[in-house]
Amino acid sequence: MANASERASRLAIEGGTPVRSEPLPWELPGVHWIGDEEADLVEKVIRAKSPFRYYGPDLQHMVDTLESEWRDKFGMPYTLGVNAGSQALLIALAAFGVGPGDEVAVPGYMWVSCLSAIVRMGAIPRLVDIDDTFCMDPVDLESKINSRTKAILYVNMSGATGHIDKIAQIAKSHGVYLLEDCAQAAGASLNGHPVGTFGDIAIFSFQLNKNMTSGDGGMMMCHDEHLFKRCFAIHDLGYARNSEGRLDPSEEAFQLWGVGARMSELAGAMALAQFRKLDQITGAMRTAKWRIREQLSDIAGLGFREIPDPKGDSGPFLVTTYANQELRDHFVDALRAEGIRGPEGSLTCIKMSEWGMHWYFNNPSLVQKRSLSSDGFPWTHPANAFNADMNYERGLLPSCDKHHDCGALMAVASSLTDRDIDDIVTAYRKVARIVLG
Repeated sequence: MANASERASRLAIEGGTPVRSEPLPWELPGVHWIGDEEADLVEKVIRAKSPFRYYGPDLQHMVDTLESEWRDKFGMPYTLGVNAGSQALLIALAAFGVGPGDEVAVPGYMWVSCLSAIVRMGAIPRLVDIDDTFCMDPVDLESKINSRTKAILYVNMSGATGHIDKIAQIAKSHGVYLLEDCAQAAGASLNGHPVGTFGDIAIFSFQLNKNMTSGDGGMMMCHDEHLFKRCFAIHDLGYARNSEGRLDPSEEAFQLWGVGARMSELAGAMALAQFRKLDQITGAMRTAKWRIREQLSDIAGLGFREIPDPKGDSGPFLVTTYANQELRDHFVDALRAEGIRGPEGSLTCIKMSEWGMHWYFNNPSLVQKRSLSSDGFPWTHPANAFNADMNYERGLLPSCDKHHDCGALMAVASSLTDRDIDDIVTAYRKVARIVLG
């Protein structure tokens, strides 16, 4: 019978003693920081009986304040609270005038909302590969921009950016719009420049999984007044509003069609309290993540996502890479057995192949060119005839396919303790010693 020392050195997946028995915290960054501040601001709105943003018996101006503080932090002249990051993507593309006959360049590692916004605008997604930053590859983008490219939808994936500075230069040189999706990266930066300040419009999400949360909600920001006014009209009911908060159709240039994506004062109150903690939330994740990563950096055979500016990483995910899929699968299965997992329902420690619709070929509506209408729009629109020979099946983007097969992801909770960090490092090193040899 094996003694305690032998069991501790043997992998738990093979009958050894696991490093830890308690699950790691939920991976939901802002959730761990919800407290009296959120409750107090939300209560003010409720007591004022004024949950609608634009008028009511006693407006508390929560969304106005959130937008103002956001402008101050990011140094952007125009901000707009919305009810969801997914809607913000559509609003931004609509503000650019994207429609039939247009292509929007989008990375193959993203979220389904990116694809949905493009298709719902009547345009065609042009998939671009990623590089080792797990963000859009500037080289592949250059090869795919053409006369139909109306916009680039760049995604700052998994908490950090890639070569957004190069992407911005490409957009400028080709005269196309740049939309920055910062849904997963609020608080991240590149060489001192916050993500979201590189493009024409940027969007953020406050959904539960994001760096700050109001359950649902989002923010848009931009440099240009004309684009902002278009975004405002589209996010509302297609028009501006006057000083009394009523619809104002007087400006002909902004008589549009709206989507009703206003942020409520309740969501604004919670988002405002969370925004005031954003630096603390991302600081906690970044510190924990890089403590872990630095202690694993000497392990042969364990690769890491390339992050151009570690100081600008917002920190919610540790992405690792392996020589092949079999090795990756064995490593992650062994890690989970050692207790590197979250509560039931959590996605704390996963293989990239378990990351679902973050990968282009796992989106059946894209692969099958689905439509909301019986006529097959936008795929069947005459202006989009060029898409007839386009396919979105696996094999289109080699780097995406490789990282899907050989990558893994561990969520870094914003509430990790020193013991949690030590356990994570111990488990990785234990598994690496045996699995990676």
